[in-house]
Amino acid sequence: MLEIIKEPWPWYIAGPLIGLTVPALLIMGNKSFGISSSLRHICAACIPANVNFFKYDWKKEAWNLFFVLGIFFGGMIAANFLMNPSEMSVNPGLKTELTHYGITDYTNLVPSQLMNFESLLTLRGFIMMVIGGFLVGFGTRYAGGCTSGHAIMGLSNLQWPSLVATICFMIGGFLMANLILPIILSL
Repeated sequence: MLEIIKEPWPWYIAGPLIGLTVPALLIMGNKSFGISSSLRHICAACIPANVNFFKYDWKKEAWNLFFVLGIFFGGMIAANFLMNPSEMSVNPGLKTELTHYGITDYTNLVPSQLMNFESLLTLRGFIMMVIGGFLVGFGTRYAGGCTSGHAIMGLSNLQWPSLVATICFMIGGFLMANLILPIILSL
């Protein structure tokens, strides 16, 4: 049984399970799926109500905070107990390309040459972690939600803004992976 959990699930199992969260949330109380709004709920709970953006009944959305905690603790459990201790499986062509940028460690989900405290003090690390993190946060707020909220919940509800946002997410991802990331990695 544990072997089933340790292996990646195929798309035809994982995809429908993710897709079933939409009707499940709608049936369980007309809830909307999305992760990025959780930060707003946390801030509304912690920051005094003199900031207009946080003046709303965040307690009605407390279920979302438990959902995010479940994702966090599920990730911790998976990383510590269910991860396959062998090297991550990466396409050989990609490995060859990444070797030119000095990325050779595939023992973690993210190569340690990219994400560690030492590389934060380099130009490449600063751009990827600080500027990239800011742009993701800004884009999430500007788009009115994250990829999960728009691409999973919004598209299934036939919302036009979610279609536009998802198309922009995909175009941005392609541009980043194929044009911008090679420039950053070469720094």
